[in-house]
Amino acid sequence: MPARRIRGLTDRSNGEVAVEPMLSVPVIAVDANGADLGPAEVAAGANIAAAQGVRVLLFGPAAELGDAGPGIEVIDAPLSIAKEANPAAAARANPESSIVRAAGAVAAGDADALVSAGATGAALAAALFNIKRDRGILRPALAAQVPVPGAPVTLVDVGANTEVRAEHLVQFAFMGAALAQIVHGVENPRVALLSVGEEETRGSPLTIDVHARLTAMTGLNFVGNIEGHALVEGRADVVVTDGFTGNVALKVMEGVSDKMIALLRETAVSSRRAKAGGLLMRPALQEFRDEISPEIAGGAYLLGLRKIGVVGHGRFTSRGFAHAILLAARGVTGDITGRTHEALERAGALRKPAGAAVSETGSTVSAK
Repeated sequence: MPARRIRGLTDRSNGEVAVEPMLSVPVIAVDANGADLGPAEVAAGANIAAAQGVRVLLFGPAAELGDAGPGIEVIDAPLSIAKEANPAAAARANPESSIVRAAGAVAAGDADALVSAGATGAALAAALFNIKRDRGILRPALAAQVPVPGAPVTLVDVGANTEVRAEHLVQFAFMGAALAQIVHGVENPRVALLSVGEEETRGSPLTIDVHARLTAMTGLNFVGNIEGHALVEGRADVVVTDGFTGNVALKVMEGVSDKMIALLRETAVSSRRAKAGGLLMRPALQEFRDEISPEIAGGAYLLGLRKIGVVGHGRFTSRGFAHAILLAARGVTGDITGRTHEALERAGALRKPAGAAVSETGSTVSAK
């Protein structure tokens, strides 16, 4: 299927969507199940993205998806495993589920990237069983842009692997650097390791080991350890950690952002004078809200697979899902998979899983 030109989304304060030039993009397979607001909200986001030229294969309950606009093909797949307690077992046992069928379309070459509407565990399991890990990759990882105004900061891993080894974090560093360079346009991304101190001898035995390994790596702009507060200070473009720590850090920042926005709204209507000032500040506050909104980031990249995956947030509105689809498109056109593999190969960081007892998924699957 030939690529088509699309444009990237930029939100205006009045709620309209402006567009900016973007490279041609292939077909995106989207699982419409798992969203808090229902499959119809995902379909609405798909229509926004398709209106800008993206081709979408939309998997979900056809009766709930509404009319598909130009550029969208609806595949009736009502079965959802988004809420299953054991995503890996559910993905194996339910090949007709929407996420498994969407991942299968990518594996078969009918689509070039996968987008999930919010079920991290199900998306990871379906992707590993169908799309599979890229050659030499030990573990896939989730990489998300943290809600920091100004320069984007990529945090990896944010939930795919709750337990890791040093060689996993080394690969995550290269994955995150490739993502920052290709998607966010950072020419020479600064990569940092999240720890409890900046000194190379501070932290757990794991972080001390990883610090030494990253320091010795070629082709990586490693700037050392940073503490949690530095995540929002612009001292690094990519921050590497395990999925448990990364997920907690990301959720804390999202929670603080949401609370800050709610408090600003309450303050703006707390008195007649505040209401008058709120009207004057409304455009600036809207712009600030968009800067720290997870919806604008578009979700988390699932890196380390043979093709790109993006996991949206379950509470996204149509705007967030449109961004998630376009995020996947940018990953495809920028060839994140190929360029990450090349960087790891040059650095000698590609490895085969040690021992025959490694599970087929090779990851600790955690549901969002």
